[in-house]
Amino acid sequence: MVVFGITTISPTEFSGTISAPDIKLNMGSDSGKDPYATTFLRQRGYGWLLEVEEDDSEESKPLLEELDIDLKDIYYKIRCVLMPMPSLGYNRQVVRDNPDFWGPLAVVLLFSMISIYGQFRVVSWIITIWIFGSLTIFLLARVLGGEVSYGQVLGVIGYSLLPLIVIVPLLLVIGGFEVVSTLIKLFGVFWAAYSAASLLAGDEFKTKKPLLIYPIFLLYIYFLSLYTGV
Repeated sequence: MVVFGITTISPTEFSGTISAPDIKLNMGSDSGKDPYATTFLRQRGYGWLLEVEEDDSEESKPLLEELDIDLKDIYYKIRCVLMPMPSLGYNRQVVRDNPDFWGPLAVVLLFSMISIYGQFRVVSWIITIWIFGSLTIFLLARVLGGEVSYGQVLGVIGYSLLPLIVIVPLLLVIGGFEVVSTLIKLFGVFWAAYSAASLLAGDEFKTKKPLLIYPIFLLYIYFLSLYTGV
């Protein structure tokens, strides 16, 4: 007869803890904090999973700042053009040295809106003459030895249309008096041409200033003819 002996073992003899390695997969953390997961992914070509794009949290800028429109600067340039006398103390060179696009464009569009009465096709002509007339003055200035950019000429020619805008209400009031009306037109053209020429015809032209002033004068005569229809 065979007797099998069964030995009982107390459960307390197997007590204890089994610890497993703590492996964390943090996709945005530094590689030094989880070297195993990072090495594992990089070795198998999945390192791109660890790249996290940083969101640009730039504050939204105002619309005028986004479009690079400085209303104070435009207002100062308008005063410089309307009051070209050096005795008034304005730094008129800022119109030439710090050119902008939106101010002259607004002036040209305003002149176009004034000239639109009865002759709608004139609007496109005014903008075209502004762009290509400024280009002609720019090329002439460069040939004569001037150091100006096309943007500077475009801005000065555009801003200097303001005197013609100022005389328009006077022409509407005294349009019946032909002699007075002619004098006001000549005054407006001289005013605009002087504002532009005094900024563009600098000292570098020396004795060649009339060669630049004359086409500027003709350009503003043509601008005024587009308004009057003559």
